[in-house]
Amino acid sequence: MKSKPWLIYAIITTVFWGVWGALIEITEKAGFPATLGYVVWALTMIPPALVALKIIGWKLEHDIKSILLGCAIGFTGAGGQLILFEALRSGPAYLVFPFISLSPVITIVLSYILLKERTSKHGWTGIIFALIAIPLLSYQSPTNSITHGYLWIILSLLVFVAWGLQAFIMKSANQTMKAESIFFYMTLTGLLLIPVALMMTNFSEKINYGFSGPYLTAIIQMLNAIGALTIVYAFRYGKALIVSPLTNAVAPVITIILSLTIYKIFPGLIVLIGMIIAIISILFLTYGDQEELTNSPQTISEEIINEQ
Repeated sequence: MKSKPWLIYAIITTVFWGVWGALIEITEKAGFPATLGYVVWALTMIPPALVALKIIGWKLEHDIKSILLGCAIGFTGAGGQLILFEALRSGPAYLVFPFISLSPVITIVLSYILLKERTSKHGWTGIIFALIAIPLLSYQSPTNSITHGYLWIILSLLVFVAWGLQAFIMKSANQTMKAESIFFYMTLTGLLLIPVALMMTNFSEKINYGFSGPYLTAIIQMLNAIGALTIVYAFRYGKALIVSPLTNAVAPVITIILSLTIYKIFPGLIVLIGMIIAIISILFLTYGDQEELTNSPQTISEEIINEQ
């Protein structure tokens, strides 16, 4: 594990995001809108950002390239989340979620072509299994919800592209700037988009402002914020074509297991198959050819020396 820092950070991310995914439903069902949940999430990004800045001695990289890369990562991530809210208003969740869950495909293709990332046969096998598992894990049973035209398809496509690009840019940015600076700009862009989330909120409906509303949401969203910080480190030390499918496949498995424990909801056959395939993908991705799956220790040492 010491020779695979990317895996340690990826595990932290998937655990925190998996728990977050299982718990966030509590506040939404209690009457606290997802759009206001975004506002709370953006605010919970501040404490981890301050910790990150302290780690680098408050020496934030503020050259034009770093600012552009950092903001691009932030806007594609947070902006994609806001677009998703709108997509779910006009389209069926059982089609939207499986579609956007395949965003790692973009990350993998771009990382392979532009970053020249490669992996072993075990790695590629794990990637293929993960890409099969992810949409299955995101599957939801069809409902009688009414779709409003085809706008949801365009919006879902935008989220799909945005999140795929975010992971790729995050890996690229880690080659020229500190992970802590990346997270700062992610936090900044998330805060800048708060007015958009407020405009998307229907304040005419009854909103829960009690403990089970914004306060419990803050506690739960802190899990997401911490996971967002560790995923930046995971991309720094690991390959994007491995980290992206791994985290996207593992987090939903944790969410489903916790949901089974908390809500007594047993997953359907399709989701259950997805869980089994995801577990297989984890084995291939984490225990394949380690020389292919991680950066060499020499490269990591050189990065640390350069930062110092």
